[in-house]
Amino acid sequence: MAKFELPPLPYAYDALEPQISAETMHFHHDKHHKAYVDKLNELIAGTEYENLSLEEIIRTSDGPVFNNAAQVWNHTFFFETLSPTAGQKPSGALAEAIDRNFGSLENLGEELKKAGVGQFGSGWAWLVKDASGKLSVRATPNAVNPLKEGQTAILTVDVWEHAYYIDYRNRRPDFLSAAWQRIDWTKVAERYNG
Repeated sequence: MAKFELPPLPYAYDALEPQISAETMHFHHDKHHKAYVDKLNELIAGTEYENLSLEEIIRTSDGPVFNNAAQVWNHTFFFETLSPTAGQKPSGALAEAIDRNFGSLENLGEELKKAGVGQFGSGWAWLVKDASGKLSVRATPNAVNPLKEGQTAILTVDVWEHAYYIDYRNRRPDFLSAAWQRIDWTKVAERYNG
């Protein structure tokens, strides 16, 4: 029996339309995300990673094991970052931290978009929190995530082409703008406060 299972989407496949189509979500979740889960289970069978949590595998592995473990984690985190309710706004301590660190929510959106557009090749754009609670935006290549580097991720946008090519072709900036409209600020606040 497989150790890790593909988590279900937290909403219907068409729940993010028109920003992200049901077709994209089927391919992204059911094909790409599932492939990472299946490959990870294959790679860890009979190894020292077999009984570790996903987070422990990410922190202690490298190469193909790390790549697949991190992609399982990154994709789950990304899908949970999005909401069927468009146009939400952060509030409370998170909103205060955004204003303190970026000046405004709009500035944060521009910084995240800039990071995602500027990521050469495949990767991720992140909003992270350090130990002092300070927020910053960064981009990482391929499967790299802040967890491996001791930072707390609170938001991410996938900038691998499979995340947007069906809907946006090569227009990554348009995808980043669209995904920004679907951020689940309640979930991001839980991560910030957690």
